[in-house]
Amino acid sequence: MAKNNSRSKTQFENMKYEIASQLGINLKQGYNGDLTSREAGTIGGNIVKKVFQSYTGNQYPQYDTNNNK
Repeated sequence: MAKNNSRSKTQFENMKYEIASQLGINLKQGYNGDLTSREAGTIGGNIVKKVFQSYTGNQYPQYDTNNNK
């Protein structure tokens, strides 16, 4: 069981670094306390979108955050 958990953790780490790279965010091994909350949230939000999409096969719903209705 621990072996599977280790593999999942490695896959998550790889996804995290891949997404950060795609977004142009400098994510390094270890401590990343120099990231802004926005940068960290952007990475996390994109991870959620990717996991949702792979789980459901559907694209994550897009909302217009600039529309003040």
